[in-house]
Amino acid sequence: MAYIQYGRHALRQIIKETNVQQSHDRLMQPLFYACQGIRYRKLDVILTTSIEKLGKAGETVKVAPGYFRNHLMPKLLAVPNIDKFAYLIKEQRKIYQPKEEEVQVVTKNVEDKSKVYEKAAYRLLNGRLVLRRSINVEKFRARSTKDDPIELRSPVTKDEIVAEVARQLCVQIDPENLHLPTPLETFGLFDVQLRMPKSIPLPEGRYNWTLKVKIRGK
Repeated sequence: MAYIQYGRHALRQIIKETNVQQSHDRLMQPLFYACQGIRYRKLDVILTTSIEKLGKAGETVKVAPGYFRNHLMPKLLAVPNIDKFAYLIKEQRKIYQPKEEEVQVVTKNVEDKSKVYEKAAYRLLNGRLVLRRSINVEKFRARSTKDDPIELRSPVTKDEIVAEVARQLCVQIDPENLHLPTPLETFGLFDVQLRMPKSIPLPEGRYNWTLKVKIRGK
């Protein structure tokens, strides 16, 4: 107890001998202020993962002790900046961090484009487009004979065929690639002529490219 009492008197004497600047707001004693600084100083830590507004993985940053103790350390997002951890982080990044590869842009030449067009043309030629439409009931009842074609309630246009080709056959074409003077207005199987580049060779025995379009009832 004597030692504790002596320590208190020594601390009180140091405070009395210290010159304190007076102002409208009473300042803290310099000795106490220095002790407070220990509490608010920041720690140097090494980030193990990239954290937004803080830094990237492997960087050394300064954080508050409470933030490191309560958030970063339990989740292993950072480690103390000491030689042991710095060496481990450096070695792990050499092993697990992939090297950035240079992306080489490959330009397609004319031959590659022609092969793509040829493949798409053969897919259209060998495929079949199936569309479903409703019957025009009034004209269906007004038919003179059973052999008369059954008309559709709404005709099939170029734009609809282009959209269905992209959806069913996974081939992108333009309306200009279709030779369809008038919309399709009846049920049945139609051969719609295609306009393809002349550089694409036609199959043996054929004079033009066509697309089979089957229109069925709902």
